Amino acid sequence: MVFSMTGYGRAEQTVHGRDIAVEIKSVNARYFEYSSRMPRAYAWVDDRLKKRLSAAISRGKTELSLIVTDVGAAGTVISVNEELARGYLDALRGLSASLGVEDDVTTGTLTRFSDIFTVARAGMDEEQVFADIAAVADGAIAAFVKMRGAEGEKLAEDVLARLDAVERMVGEVERLSEGRVQAYTERLYEKLKTLLQDRSVDDARVLTEAAVFADKTAVDEETVRLRSHLKQYREILAGGGPVGRKLDFLTQELNRETNTIGSKTQDLAVTRLVVEMKAEIEKIREQIQNIE
Repeated sequence: MVFSMTGYGRAEQTVHGRDIAVEIKSVNARYFEYSSRMPRAYAWVDDRLKKRLSAAISRGKTELSLIVTDVGAAGTVISVNEELARGYLDALRGLSASLGVEDDVTTGTLTRFSDIFTVARAGMDEEQVFADIAAVADGAIAAFVKMRGAEGEKLAEDVLARLDAVERMVGEVERLSEGRVQAYTERLYEKLKTLLQDRSVDDARVLTEAAVFADKTAVDEETVRLRSHLKQYREILAGGGPVGRKLDFLTQELNRETNTIGSKTQDLAVTRLVVEMKAEIEKIREQIQNIE
């Protein structure tokens, strides 16, 4: 299954006297980017939740929100790091003295330095608490991944339809290119006959010119590579998993071969096809920017 980088999941449950809610959402990003919002008293679970989430996805700018409300658990214990608070106090008073400004430091001033406080739950069994939070988080992750999968399948269906359109146009380019050398040879021969009038046309010279023309305008290699890239594209999509980076590279290759055909062709019909192919490839590129 192919996954989108956009998703949302939420789960909530009351466990051991705590209402626990976990919400996860993500948008496109080149790599896995993580941020979180949670109560200070439960900040210690953040790194473990990040590891749990990163095991489920590989790309996306992801935000996890944790809400824990005590409904029957023990009370909160707040402790103060007095040594650190005293250090802030001394530093502020020293700053007042050196700048010659009023020393108006109060206890309220020191409360702005949140790192002097430690918030904990009395009698908290951290392993049990984390197990409860992890159980809810796993539910949110499952919902989150499910949504990313549903979105990813829609993206894959659209990309596959566009790949089919590109392949049809490649076939049309091949068809239009088949007789171009013969047509050029005939036009050149007729033109020389008109110019030379009664004199004979040098067939060898005509064939040489036709060979040069064929070499400059041949697109066989490009169409073969395009078909190969299209096949690889489908195989990668069928394989599923984190495929966005691989598809991004192949999309560049599709674009490169199409541009080469455009630079070689002297046929208006082929030029129009090239424009249409580039439009489809650009739409494919836009879609895979959303794929993990």
